[in-house]
Amino acid sequence: MSEKKRGPILLHNVLFMLLNPLAALIFTPIYFMNHSLTWGLVAFLAITYTISNMVITVGYHRYFSHRSFNAHPIVEFLFVLVGAGSFQGSVLQWCSDHRRHHREVDTDADPYSINKGFMFAHIFWMFFKDPHPEAGIYPKDLMKSKAIVFQHKYYAWIAAFMGFILPGIIAHFLGFGFWGGVIIGGSLRIFLSQQSTFLINSAAHTFGKRPYTDKNTARDSFILAFLTFGEGYHNFHHFFQADYRNGVRWYQWDPTKWFIRSLSFVGLTTKLKRARKEEIFKARISMDEKLLVQKGACIDRTAQLKARMVEAQAKIKQLGDDYHAAVASFREKRKLMTEEMREQMRTQLQKLKRTKKVELRLAKTEFAVAYTQWREFRREPHKAAA
Repeated sequence: MSEKKRGPILLHNVLFMLLNPLAALIFTPIYFMNHSLTWGLVAFLAITYTISNMVITVGYHRYFSHRSFNAHPIVEFLFVLVGAGSFQGSVLQWCSDHRRHHREVDTDADPYSINKGFMFAHIFWMFFKDPHPEAGIYPKDLMKSKAIVFQHKYYAWIAAFMGFILPGIIAHFLGFGFWGGVIIGGSLRIFLSQQSTFLINSAAHTFGKRPYTDKNTARDSFILAFLTFGEGYHNFHHFFQADYRNGVRWYQWDPTKWFIRSLSFVGLTTKLKRARKEEIFKARISMDEKLLVQKGACIDRTAQLKARMVEAQAKIKQLGDDYHAAVASFREKRKLMTEEMREQMRTQLQKLKRTKKVELRLAKTEFAVAYTQWREFRREPHKAAA
């Protein structure tokens, strides 16, 4: 960034980002010189690291920033309280920056645009005061929360207690000593957790594939997903940011998605938002189509196969919607019907179900055939073009 566009240096951020890793690097070996490395201590680091990351991915990111689900007030309070201990800023600041990142991705207004350099997106953007006119203007929906506003006002004190003192106290009672908790569960854990999150701003906009959109630099990477609790499926996330999932397929590594879903089983999260599978499929096929054409595949043949799949899928959805609409209509009107009318309606529904079932089977077969042809065509685009 030029000097005119770059704000003044935020000395407290610079000092913490430099001194905390240095402290972890110096004091961790000193601690182990005086205390043996045990599996209990390794577990302590792993647990505190996991909590630190998950409260950012689940709370700060998918809940507060994107509102991809609703959370119980107790869960929301824990996100605010424990999240401060990750030393990644207040909820207000973190979410304001992240929402603008999505809105202005890859532009000069993006607070951590990858186009300003890998290290700028990774960490240097936090070293300078944000010169953007919206900096310091926080989202109205977040400002309504007293807990969030309180955390922002007293962030430094809450972060210091949750990030260093509380791990020290817990470690003391676990037998690792207060300073063991401060060093391992505090300084080292904060450094590792921060770097994990920062990779999404830098590496996830540099390495990986773009299976859903090429309108921005966000990319999907299993390696990054593994390191960041599922956040590495970043190309999907930028296209379907309201979805509570980043790893949309069942086998994709996304512990954040699994945790949110698990909480829903006991009523602690509700209204989990999902992008429509038809829209996800269309986005993926559109990117496949673009890549095939770039490799020399026949444009007309590519468009024809794509249209067959999209039409078949749309028909499958419509058949399901029609049947569910008929059932909903029956349930709505049944209280006003006589028993004879209800029986007639049930007969009609059963007949409709049988009809739709046959049509659905045909539509699914049509889709399967079209998709098989597409996959074969995708493997040999030049041969197909010939």
